Amino acid sequence: MFKKINAWLHLWLGLASGIIVVVVSLTGCILVFEQEINNLLYPYLSVKPEAESKYLPPSQLAERLAKALPGKKAASIWYHGLDKSAHVTINSDSTVYMNPFSGEVLAVADHDAFFHFMDEGHRNFWMGRKVGKAVVGWGTFIFFLLLISGLILWYPKKWSKTNFNRSFKIKWDAKFKRLNYDLHNVLGFYSLLIAVILACTGLVMSFSWFSKSVYWLSGGSMAKRVKQQEIKILPPPDPIVYSSDKVWYKVRKEIAVHDKNAIIVSIPDHDDEAVYACTDMHNGSWRDLYFDPVTIEALPYSGKRLSDLAFADWLRKSNYALHVGAVGGLFTKIIAFITSLICASLPITGFYVWWGKRKKTKKNKITTA
Repeated sequence: MFKKINAWLHLWLGLASGIIVVVVSLTGCILVFEQEINNLLYPYLSVKPEAESKYLPPSQLAERLAKALPGKKAASIWYHGLDKSAHVTINSDSTVYMNPFSGEVLAVADHDAFFHFMDEGHRNFWMGRKVGKAVVGWGTFIFFLLLISGLILWYPKKWSKTNFNRSFKIKWDAKFKRLNYDLHNVLGFYSLLIAVILACTGLVMSFSWFSKSVYWLSGGSMAKRVKQQEIKILPPPDPIVYSSDKVWYKVRKEIAVHDKNAIIVSIPDHDDEAVYACTDMHNGSWRDLYFDPVTIEALPYSGKRLSDLAFADWLRKSNYALHVGAVGGLFTKIIAFITSLICASLPITGFYVWWGKRKKTKKNKITTA
């Protein structure tokens, strides 16, 4: 009875969420290598490296931006390293790419149309954030249940040699119907572990209750955190013009663990506003820091180094890296790409398995009649 109920749920949940899983998986495949593809397509993302001493601080890049593009004000500056252009955020839709050594404006670009379209499909199913995020989130949750029910269906009643081959091997020379079944059954099993990780990390980003549950189950403390607004910063007696520069120098010289030249620095609108910096951007992870604009000391809600975090906090901080497969560099990205491709194929091969059985059942009924 349990097997029958499980098979029924696997079928109808699969039919209900199939299109969502295909779209989210295929767009995920493409987004895995977004950075690498962009580096090939857009030459302005790279620059000829020069001496580190010629690296321009945030204030100078902001001043040169204002001269080159009157009326535009830098909100934050992202340094990618000595061989990459710096990109300056001026609003939510536009980015200015600048040479970090000369301050030359290399390009002004909106969101990349293609990857922005893929990202919207992956996150919101092109239905807007309010509705689309829920559709993708619950579609992913159903897919997670399908992975569990699929494992139950995959597990053979008896471990005979025939069942072993059917469970672990694809019969490439078989007829299409059998080959399709093997592609669904065998590839589904081999991709199961990574697929569960991709689904769970996606659910963490979709639902706060799921994120809190994973954090608690992994041993995290649910104690109240120090909030940014609880820390009051007294305004300085005189304007601090170069607080962002001071933070930039401090992070590079004293704090950064990984590439010290790959840093994001905010340029606050007000003198009593904390200066934000992002560093240790390595394999999909990063470290958020906040500094007092007067003392240039890190504020209590600044993030710790990844290696200093407890497992639950490491897991939460590494969620994005795990989701995009960047946690282990190019190798894990390739694994994430292949797994996403398999996930996209499962609703299609599963639908054909069901359709073949349906046709067979109809044929038997006609023959019996």
